[in-house]
Amino acid sequence: MEASWKRHMKPDGPGRIRISKHGSMLSDAILVSDEAHMSNHSDDRSPSQLVNTACLPGIVGDAWAMADWHFGYGFPIGGVVATDTEWGEQGGSISPGGVGFDINCGVRLCSTDLHISDIDPKHLAGELSKSIPAGASRKGGVRLAESELDSILAGGAGAAIDLGLAEERDLKCIESNGLLQSENRDVGEKAMKRGSTSLGTLGSGNHFLELQVVDRIVDEEAARAFGLRIGQVTAMIHSGSRGLGHQVCSEHVATIESQYSKVGDSWYSEKWGFSVPDRQLASAPIHSSEGESYFDAMSAAGNFAFANRSALTQRLREVLRKEYSVDGDLDLVYDVSHNIAKIEDHHIGGVACKCCVHRKGATRALGGNHPELASNFSLGQPVLVPGDMGTASWVLAGPVKGANDAFSSSCHGAGRRLSRTAARKSVDSELLISELESKGIHVRAKTPNVLSEEAPDAYKDVDEVIGLTNRAGLARPVARLRPVSVIKG
Repeated sequence: MEASWKRHMKPDGPGRIRISKHGSMLSDAILVSDEAHMSNHSDDRSPSQLVNTACLPGIVGDAWAMADWHFGYGFPIGGVVATDTEWGEQGGSISPGGVGFDINCGVRLCSTDLHISDIDPKHLAGELSKSIPAGASRKGGVRLAESELDSILAGGAGAAIDLGLAEERDLKCIESNGLLQSENRDVGEKAMKRGSTSLGTLGSGNHFLELQVVDRIVDEEAARAFGLRIGQVTAMIHSGSRGLGHQVCSEHVATIESQYSKVGDSWYSEKWGFSVPDRQLASAPIHSSEGESYFDAMSAAGNFAFANRSALTQRLREVLRKEYSVDGDLDLVYDVSHNIAKIEDHHIGGVACKCCVHRKGATRALGGNHPELASNFSLGQPVLVPGDMGTASWVLAGPVKGANDAFSSSCHGAGRRLSRTAARKSVDSELLISELESKGIHVRAKTPNVLSEEAPDAYKDVDEVIGLTNRAGLARPVARLRPVSVIKG
């Protein structure tokens, strides 16, 4: 049976497909895609999830799915939805499913003064695997006293500096300067326990630390501003809030979902008068006690993630300084979040709106004149897009001025093409390691048997995703980065 959204789908300019409002949708939805890209998707669930997000109470503008869209919890990965904070009596929706379980999962890119000819990627892969804790456990993480952990939850990357786990010069190159406001830090005992020993660890799944070489420059002026050049060694770190963030999300999902019961084909909260088509979209009004509690705890977990990537950067710096002395020093290009909800000012149809913007597997792409950005980003905010460990990653840039019409958002990666289960069935991990080694990509994994889940074949073509993002007018390509050493969990 054909999904109903297909009957309401039409091209909407380069790189865009619009799904017109129908059924219980409160707005249109836009897929960053084209006919060829759509033909490679046999799974209809992601567009159906996007349609469902357009039903969130208080939604403003369109519901978006970035070019790396794929199936997720409630929201599709790549989903961007904004709600009006002044809608109704207590404001529009805030949905934990619109952020995800790995709160403030994000990416940071670092640059070095090293040329690819200066390093031995295989040797460095070995040294990094000894020094960078990876895997599902918390083994190797920084042990924090309760007061130290509380300072991290309140202060983010700045608190990591105070604890000797980061460097002051990095702050201006971190989204929101590495700090989300959290007044109460409503983080439960279980989350605190999980965070007390996991700071400075990569985690597992698609998280990684990768040494790369800049192999293509598309926008020379922006690349110079970002400090990137051909042949240069860079380092990309992809990690989030670890078990602390997962616990925070789990607890608040349970609290908010408990207010919903099935009524016909929908889920309804009598307490708030909210109706959603999928229980995983359960939402609270942003100014309700439950909404405010979640937002505050999410921000605290987000601060932990900023500090976590900062601590991982220091471990990387120590390895490079040991191996290459002064030449091994590391500068932070930028650090972006791609699982977060933020209160932002936008214009919808020419009208100013204070919005709660959910980005789940989506990255901010601010214009170069945005007041949050440092002066070296006047050509647009760096947008970091990891691909897969066998091909390449990209650096994009937001607009030189102003904002794109997707609430200043862009894609966050290549996006999965195969589910983890399907990838495990079709890819041999040992053979994959040998194939990557033959291409000069040296992989070190704590659990090699799960590498198949992250195989290049499990992901979309990142160059295609970048092309769609560019044609849709969301962000422009600056530089392509090819992996040479990969550390995974």
